[in-house]
Amino acid sequence: MVRRALPERTCVGCRRRAPADELLRIVALGDEAGGYSLRPDPARRMPGRGANMHPDPACFAQAVRRRAFGRALRITAIIDHGELAEHVHAPSPTSGQPDRARVASKVGRPT
Repeated sequence: MVRRALPERTCVGCRRRAPADELLRIVALGDEAGGYSLRPDPARRMPGRGANMHPDPACFAQAVRRRAFGRALRITAIIDHGELAEHVHAPSPTSGQPDRARVASKVGRPT
């Protein structure tokens, strides 16, 4: 039986490669004023060019500091990070992956 390789992507923040399902896809949506707003795409279904990032505040901060979103999405206009920042800093896991801290804390406990 032939094993298929999982697709890998590079995080725009830390620049590490990871399986695509561990990364959050980000797309830029244009507005009337000519600017762009970054939106999370956890379902990976929104149209347009996408950038990938670990759903981690440290990777988000690094990507903003390096201005990596503009390069990855090929945008030269002003980019609004507001909605993406709210998504990344949200306390609940919205990437579809289990919260590893909660899962790890339950390991070894009697049920």
